[in-house]
Amino acid sequence: MRKFIASLDIGSSLIKLVVGEVVKNKVNILACVETPARGIKKGYIINPESATEALSEVFKNAENIIGIKIKKVIATVPSAYAECFLSSGTIATISEDKVIRNADIVKAMQKCVYNKVMDHKELVTVLPTSFIINDEVVNNPLNMISSKLSMKAIIVTVPKKNMEGISACLKNIGVELVDIVISPLADFYEHKIKDANKEVGAIVNIGEETTTVSIFNRGILTNLEVIDIGGSKVTNDLAYVYKIGLEDARYLKEHLALAHTRLAQPNESLTFKDKYDESVKINQYDASEIVMGRLTEIINLAKKQINLLTKKEISYIILTGGVTESGDFDILVEELLGNLGIIGNVLEIGARNNKYATAVGMIKYYNSRLKLRNVDFSIFNIDEQEKLGGLDKSISVSNDSLLGKLFGYFFDN
Repeated sequence: MRKFIASLDIGSSLIKLVVGEVVKNKVNILACVETPARGIKKGYIINPESATEALSEVFKNAENIIGIKIKKVIATVPSAYAECFLSSGTIATISEDKVIRNADIVKAMQKCVYNKVMDHKELVTVLPTSFIINDEVVNNPLNMISSKLSMKAIIVTVPKKNMEGISACLKNIGVELVDIVISPLADFYEHKIKDANKEVGAIVNIGEETTTVSIFNRGILTNLEVIDIGGSKVTNDLAYVYKIGLEDARYLKEHLALAHTRLAQPNESLTFKDKYDESVKINQYDASEIVMGRLTEIINLAKKQINLLTKKEISYIILTGGVTESGDFDILVEELLGNLGIIGNVLEIGARNNKYATAVGMIKYYNSRLKLRNVDFSIFNIDEQEKLGGLDKSISVSNDSLLGKLFGYFFDN
């Protein structure tokens, strides 16, 4: 069965939708589209009608590219007030031969969650950290023999309000929300570096209105915090200083200003009309000085937050988000973070911009969860897959392929 997954990254300024096919753990991008966010603030739905219109627009754009309606999607929810805590559970193995299989792992995960998530919280994921068989810690218990299986895992939850409205807006346009993801998990899978599963590191996602700082210990999310400052502050600074409109300030930020003044040229300039309808000529060096000042503040705040989130020695700090595409951002990172600083890099053809990092990473993260459960899943059925490339009709797939919310609901109501 071919595996197609659609991911929706709901941001403050842009809604990004990526459709990808997973082949041998690599993502082939079929569609990568975006539309301005409306009715959304910091990832929260504040105007359902406007948000529904924006979502409808981004789905139509993607469907026009691939020629098939998208009926299922995984989506980001705000990371604010997310909680990560350690839990454990022990279960008796299911099969008579006592061989541990995927179903036993899922049952152990259920045990870790049972009665551990408060009513006002929504379960995002269960991240196994270790397994214990016959009093011995093992990394992978599959196919081992034991009458019981114990697991330790990190449970990640968010307030229910973080996803309020998202499912309803998607339902209004005929799309089912299959699962929810928070951006740090997706960012880790997209920007995973060598030895990340052996070290402690941080990921800093500089969004439009917020910056998310997350800590990973040997590949497991252990803590995170959301800072109320993002790339929009850079735009606002330029608009305020030069008394120009926000659209002009955004254009100035993206097409002239650099993240560091080292290579900025005073003779490079753009001219805009200010609020008094007078022409104002802005040179690259002066604009870059403003941008550099605000980005320096954001990165330094992130550094302080990392020190508050963990006392362990940090081996890497990965920076991602659309702002990291700014010219000479690497110079600023080197100056502020030294050898620890790494700028994320989206390598998938069709999505090579860090503003798509979360959306692409969501597909990789979700695929890893599917593999853990040994479950096949695709947003397209067999007939729809044939339209995308001619899948052999002799291949059969169960009609009951919908996972529901992966690791979201384990128990019958």
